[in-house]
Amino acid sequence: MIIPALTAVQPTNYLPSAAPAASPTGGADFGDQLGGAITNLQALQGTSGDLAVKALTGNLSDIHQATLASTRAQVTLELVAAVRNKGVDAFNEIMRMQA
Repeated sequence: MIIPALTAVQPTNYLPSAAPAASPTGGADFGDQLGGAITNLQALQGTSGDLAVKALTGNLSDIHQATLASTRAQVTLELVAAVRNKGVDAFNEIMRMQA
């Protein structure tokens, strides 16, 4: 079996010429993401509360919906709290640094 020649292969430089410079991003991106997570959390808690009321009054045909909504709200709250705690820890660590 004969292997055909590779004529279309272009040589490449595998050595990086320079590391790409990190583009500075504003603090608004993180703030926007955190604000979106809090808005999402509020929506999930509202849905969970509505479904819980429906379940207690007997107007909910599938109790699994209320259970899932409650669990989603709980997990999201734990995530937002963990991110907040890590942010506070990072701030405190920065404040302890010496100039």
